[in-house]
Amino acid sequence: MASSSSLSERIDSVKNVKQITRAMEMVAAARLRRAEQRIEALRPYADALRRMTRRAVEGAQSLPDIPLLEEHDSIDRVGLLLVTGDRGLAGAFNSQIIRAGERRARELRREGQEPAWYVIGAKGAASLGFRGYDLDGVYSGFTDRPAYANAREVGQDIVSAYTDENIDRAEMFYNGYISPMSQVVRHETLLPLQQAEFLGTDGEEGDESEEGGEGTGGQGSEEGPDHSRALWIYEPEPGEILRQLAPDYVEISIYRAMLESTASEHGARMTAMRSASENADEMIDDLTMQANRERQAQITQEIMEVVSGAEATTG
Repeated sequence: MASSSSLSERIDSVKNVKQITRAMEMVAAARLRRAEQRIEALRPYADALRRMTRRAVEGAQSLPDIPLLEEHDSIDRVGLLLVTGDRGLAGAFNSQIIRAGERRARELRREGQEPAWYVIGAKGAASLGFRGYDLDGVYSGFTDRPAYANAREVGQDIVSAYTDENIDRAEMFYNGYISPMSQVVRHETLLPLQQAEFLGTDGEEGDESEEGGEGTGGQGSEEGPDHSRALWIYEPEPGEILRQLAPDYVEISIYRAMLESTASEHGARMTAMRSASENADEMIDDLTMQANRERQAQITQEIMEVVSGAEATTG
C-alpha cells in the first residue's frame, strides 16, 4: 500500500493537471465562440459564390475551355487534401481525418490509382510522414486562426497541380462542425468542377427560383426555373465569368473547410479537456479516500502500540 506522503504527492500532482485542463477548456471555449462567428460571417458569401457559379454554368451555351472544368481522359493520380490541426489534445479530431484519408487511399490503389497527399496541419503531416508517405504539400502554423491568404496558397497549389496534370482529381477531407461535442468527417470533390458539389442537387434551386420571381414581379415562379434563368443578363459573358470564378470557388471551399475544421478542433479540445478534468476529479476522490484509509490504518496501529505498551508496563 502506498504511503501517506506518496498519496499526498499524487493528489497534488492530479490537482495541478486539473488546473491545466480547466484552463485549456476555457481557452478552447473562447476560441470556439470566435470560430463560430467566423463561420456565420463566411456562410452568406460562400453560398452566394456557389449560386453565382452554378448560374454561370447554366447560362453558358456550352462549357468554356477552362482547365478546371475539364475532366481528364484518365484518372491516374488523385490529390487528397487532409485538413487537420497543428496541435493535439483534441480527442479523435486529427486521427479520424487521417484514417479517412488512408481508407480512401486504399480504395484508390485497388482501382489502380495513386494518391497524392496534401496536408493542412502539423499533426497530420507528422502522422503521415511517420507512416512513410511522401507529401506533395504541407501547410501548417495557422490552423488555430486560418486566414483567406492561407486558403489561397493551398488552392493555388491544388489548381496548379490539376492544370499541369500532376493530379487528375482533387478531393478534400475535413471535420465538419455540428456542435462542440459533435464533428463529422466530410469528403468533398474539389476538382474537376464538373464533379463538385455546387453542380449537384443540394436544395438551393428553390431559393434561386424565389429570387428570380421577386426580381420579375412573380413571373419566375409562374413560368418555372428555366424562364427565371433566361432573364439573367451576363456582363461579361458567362464563360468569362466562369474563368474568374472557378479558382475563387476552389479557394473559398478550402477556406470554408478550414474554418469548419478550426471550430471542430476547438470544440473537440474543449470536450476532451472537460472530460480530463472530470476524470481528474474522480481520481482525486479515489486517492483522497485511499489516503484517509491509510491514515486511519496508521492511527489504529499507533493506538494498538500504545495499548500494548501500557499493558506491558502494568503487567
